[in-house]
Amino acid sequence: MCLALLLAGAARAESSGAEIAHLRLDRTEDGLLLSANVQFELPQAVDDALQKGIPMYFVAEAVLLRDRWYWYDKQVATATRHMRLSYQPLTRRWRLVVSPTQIGSSGLALGQNFDTRDEALALVQRISHWKIADASEVDPDARYNVDFRFRLDVSQLPRPFQIGAVGQSDWTIVASRNQRLALETPR
Repeated sequence: MCLALLLAGAARAESSGAEIAHLRLDRTEDGLLLSANVQFELPQAVDDALQKGIPMYFVAEAVLLRDRWYWYDKQVATATRHMRLSYQPLTRRWRLVVSPTQIGSSGLALGQNFDTRDEALALVQRISHWKIADASEVDPDARYNVDFRFRLDVSQLPRPFQIGAVGQSDWTIVASRNQRLALETPR
């Protein structure tokens, strides 16, 4: 029974088809910067929904944890990046909106248009110099880990798609990675 559960968990991880090919952490005078490259192919169901004009929401999350031998690791900082990828059939253009808060709520967002889906998706998959913590939050003498997670957020889809997506691997895009932070002195 335990073996069956382990195999099911491994199959679930494999079915997402997403992996973090590159993860880099840089400490600068401004703070801790994360760069990552997430590789995945859009499942057919997701691609079909996009082609019909239904936006897809992706979320990148980073958590900075300070090692403590006497207790659970202390959460020092968290950062979240929300991305909405949509196709506009009238103009036949793709639009990507990036925001530090959930898209649709009040806040700052950056939008960019693309001619092809592959151009827009390349920007979703590549995160460059994303500030996840201020320099004042990172002690140079302490040990830290960074938990990075990237996923397709099905909770922001229209209700009929949320109901249909439950339990289906076609709607699962998830990748996560934990990396120890090797601190350097600021340049």
